[in-house]
Amino acid sequence: MKFVIVGYGRVGRRTADILTTEGHDLVVVENDLEKAQMARDDGLDVVEGDGEDERILDQTNLDEVDAFAALTGDLNVNFTACMIANGHGCRTVLRIDEDYREEIYETYAEDVDEVVYPERMGAAGAKTALLGGDLNVLGDLTEHLTATSIDIPEGSPVVGRRVVELELPGSARLYAHGRRKEPMTIPMPQTEIEPGDRVALIAEQAALEDVRKMLHG
Repeated sequence: MKFVIVGYGRVGRRTADILTTEGHDLVVVENDLEKAQMARDDGLDVVEGDGEDERILDQTNLDEVDAFAALTGDLNVNFTACMIANGHGCRTVLRIDEDYREEIYETYAEDVDEVVYPERMGAAGAKTALLGGDLNVLGDLTEHLTATSIDIPEGSPVVGRRVVELELPGSARLYAHGRRKEPMTIPMPQTEIEPGDRVALIAEQAALEDVRKMLHG
């Protein structure tokens, strides 16, 4: 698969490392000359320039890109970049910075496929370590598994089926379900999937696209 990452800072570099390790094609967009050179030194294709400039993003051949992640520390840049990528049919991932608030999430979540908040993930990891958890094991696990949520569209082949009956590709496992605009919870055995529902699951990164195709139809 081909990916574009805007921003080669702490979050972008780590994400790029995981994707390239798995053999994916990747282009980095970065306006900081030092970070751009760092990406080149890491063996990546780099487009230098502002991630919210459509002329810069066009150099990544967005029409051929499967997914696009805007991972800078600037929410405005990230949102603008994702909107440009949306226009080319890319799956979009938006990073929200440390000033996360629920209303900010709600404002942007409808316009992108996924919102990520690295500071919250980091805080969860720190709590795990403080409570005596093995953070290295957690890190090894997340190198290979991805937790994500997927919307169920009209016409999906799983509409009308009970959540507990779903047989997902690979080792994917569904752990939560929610109706449209309602919080997700652990599903009851009799819960049937309806259009507009959202499911949360854990899957091997290599199998995630197969899971998505199955649920979307």
